[in-house]
Amino acid sequence: MNISNIKDCFGCGVCATVCTRHIINITLNAKGFYEPQITDMAKCTDCGLCMEVCSYSHEGLALTDSNIKSYAAWSNDTEVHRKCSSGGVGFELGRTLIGQGYKVCGVRYNPESNRAEHYIATTVEELIPSIGSKYIQSYTVDGFKAINRKGKYLVTGTPCQIDSFRLYIRKFRCEDNFVLMDFFCHGVPSMWLWKKYVAEVEKRIGKITYVSWRNKFTGWHDSWAMSMDGEKTGEKVNWHDSYNMLIREKKGFYNSRLSQGDAFYRLFLSDSCLGKACYDKCKFKYDKSSADIRIGDLWGKTYQNNEDGVSAAIAFTEKGDDVLKQCNCTLIEHPFDIVAEGQMKTVPLMTQKYHIMMRLLKTSLSIKTTKRILDIYDKFYRHLLK
Repeated sequence: MNISNIKDCFGCGVCATVCTRHIINITLNAKGFYEPQITDMAKCTDCGLCMEVCSYSHEGLALTDSNIKSYAAWSNDTEVHRKCSSGGVGFELGRTLIGQGYKVCGVRYNPESNRAEHYIATTVEELIPSIGSKYIQSYTVDGFKAINRKGKYLVTGTPCQIDSFRLYIRKFRCEDNFVLMDFFCHGVPSMWLWKKYVAEVEKRIGKITYVSWRNKFTGWHDSWAMSMDGEKTGEKVNWHDSYNMLIREKKGFYNSRLSQGDAFYRLFLSDSCLGKACYDKCKFKYDKSSADIRIGDLWGKTYQNNEDGVSAAIAFTEKGDDVLKQCNCTLIEHPFDIVAEGQMKTVPLMTQKYHIMMRLLKTSLSIKTTKRILDIYDKFYRHLLK
């Protein structure tokens, strides 16, 4: 029994992490999403470990007994609050746990490979690249394999990645060593969308050296902007500089405007190019999580006049609540429906737009032309419904 028949899955990479024969690779499939591939079937012993830790192959959640406490939260450090895409709670959790001897398995953008990757941070300086959201699917394997199960770690990721990871650490009886954190997830777009976007941006700024999704320079509630530096336009970022240098506000040359006018966000938020599992297998929306802590933006009426950024922070376990209360953040408890207001409650629907987009993303059409075709389709479809 192995994952050879698992296709269009979450792409969490935990199967490749657990495989003792080192014969599982995580590669992009034809639609631009990560999925497992067994490289040498003859070496497989059918031990079943890859299936045991596979969230995609399990119906329920790994965490079945949760005691939810929900908060509006923000960092008490003004610079952290300003730099982060909402309230800065994720960074403060990492900083607090590093101070207690933990390591952090977080996500940073690798400009060489143009992808988001999990990595291990052992100092606050090394944690800096994990600040902010990355609106593309992350490659987990190298980061997850670098984890020593006997050590103490904060592990962050999408809800499906975290669900599989909990199955993994439970299998090896080391859950007590870990704090797990996920976030309210809209879904992951095809990497072909990101590659198409990057190819056009690099014509203007050269090879990308820095990317920051979700900047607040247009205001928190209107923060669907992207800051990018390239070899032609920006200074090289040295992640080994001091904390005080790196926490400064990044002023990238290529600042795409708001979500309404930016092609990447428009196509991502159209729900037309998400992973197949995001439509028919996601079991993690709203209050469903296997993490100790879930974070996100706290949208809704309660903080609608706040432009500094407010994080939603939900503790699903007593451990998660304890850690939240230790970090350098203001916490204001609210009912869950207030903290989660504006978050997706159900999975998106796969419509004909999905099939159109999957074909368009593999063409040489520009991302602006792709967006224009989608806009025409939406206008025509709305006309038919009248």
